[in-house]
Amino acid sequence: MDALTVFGLGAVAAMLLCYALEDRSPSYVLGFAGACVLGSIYGFAQGAWPFGVLEAAWAVVAARRWRLRIAERRT
Repeated sequence: MDALTVFGLGAVAAMLLCYALEDRSPSYVLGFAGACVLGSIYGFAQGAWPFGVLEAAWAVVAARRWRLRIAERRT
């Protein structure tokens, strides 16, 4: 396994872990967004630009979900 593959595996594993735990804390939703950014970087670095674009979109969606959960907790 080369370094790029290990990086991608780590990004996807972090996404899975954060997604599974996101009901526990908004921090996991933010972690999911960050892991999606890493997945996007992996996709572009590997040359799979459609994967990179979709992961970037998921990062934006997750960041918005995190912001909404934080606002929800304040009220």
